[in-house]
Amino acid sequence: MGASAVAGPPAVPARRIVGLALPALVVLAAEPLYVLVDTAVVGHLGRLPLAAVAVGGTVLTLIAWLGTVLAYGTTGRSARRFGSGDRAAAVAEGVQASWLAGAAGLTVALGMQLAAGPLARALVGSGGEVADAATQWLRIAALGAPGLLLAAAGNGWLRGVQDTRRPLWFVLGPNLLSALLCPLLVYPAGLGLVGSAVANVIAQTLCGGLFIAALVTERVPLRPRPQVIRRHLVLGRDLLIRGAAFQASFLSATAVAARSGADALGAHQIVVQLWFFTVLLLDALAIAAQALVGAALGAGDAAGARALARRVALVGGVCGVAFAVLATAAGGLLPTLFSSDPLVRAQAAAVWPWFVVIQPIGGVVFALDGVLIGAGDVRYLRNLTVLAASTGFLPAVWLSHAFDLGLAGIWTALVLFVALRLAGLARRLRSDRWAVAGVD
Repeated sequence: MGASAVAGPPAVPARRIVGLALPALVVLAAEPLYVLVDTAVVGHLGRLPLAAVAVGGTVLTLIAWLGTVLAYGTTGRSARRFGSGDRAAAVAEGVQASWLAGAAGLTVALGMQLAAGPLARALVGSGGEVADAATQWLRIAALGAPGLLLAAAGNGWLRGVQDTRRPLWFVLGPNLLSALLCPLLVYPAGLGLVGSAVANVIAQTLCGGLFIAALVTERVPLRPRPQVIRRHLVLGRDLLIRGAAFQASFLSATAVAARSGADALGAHQIVVQLWFFTVLLLDALAIAAQALVGAALGAGDAAGARALARRVALVGGVCGVAFAVLATAAGGLLPTLFSSDPLVRAQAAAVWPWFVVIQPIGGVVFALDGVLIGAGDVRYLRNLTVLAASTGFLPAVWLSHAFDLGLAGIWTALVLFVALRLAGLARRLRSDRWAVAGVD
């Protein structure tokens, strides 16, 4: 490798990080915004169809989570090859990820024709009209799973080659089309709840097709390579275990809040959803970190990757502090937008200081998550998240329930969870063991 490759590029300015993060943010926000439109359209059909979409949407959220895992793993692998100067190899990672996505999507689409009914009944708690309507909606909507997962793989390799603009249009266009089609199919076409599912399938299939077309135009070999696909599966396994630790933590928090009464559960739902919204914004920063760090390490520039990690952590911390300032200023207003119940508002106000405190810590943590995913250090991330959840958050949250500490106890546990992850990430970053240069 030449001297220039070892020296690497000059330090990446913050505007380059933001330039990659902003289009990624639009892509991340497109699907939730479409779900809001879909919910509003179906909501006017009545309580039963709305409940059916809520049940079916929960299952589709899990499928979308699989897509996120696939995209993150693909970004890091593609970015390394792109950084080494081999764009064709970076795109080839996208080909193999797309084979995996297509196979997984077809399996989900076919399997859901059998599993939709039992899943809907399990979520509802019984049979009846809601379960039947949710089953019908889910069987149709699941046909969009191949497109959904193909789009995730496409987002992964395009982010890896530091192209976040094409994914913006590939995702935004189909979702806007679907947002227009949904009310037309539900009402004038007379399809009702089925129309919502059909619009969803059209959007996902078109989106996946656009990403496949982008692969074809790259003129790389499209045949499957089982060895590379297995490596994607290993990355996916570690990221899935990490995600399962998150899910167990958040479900436990909700369960404990529910045992504290309806007002506590309502306040927790408001504050935690606002936190998830800020996490969505920080995920865009993490995606930029994945692409830039992976490319630096692929170019053999471990020193540049370490400098990037520090820069990304700084930007994440600044964003977190900005969110904390905004949350402090809006603390008296935001909860009132979500509830008129004085008891719910009082509970939200009581827990608000923890919501403010978690912002700057989370800003650094989610940025550094992106650094380690870009470096391919996902096994450490998996172990850290499981350890923080099992030894920190879960004992703390259930002790909160045992001693009747209410929402303050729950959110103390959440802050502890994020703080433990920050300590583990900082320790890993100082060790330099994550900054392995070259292409595997």
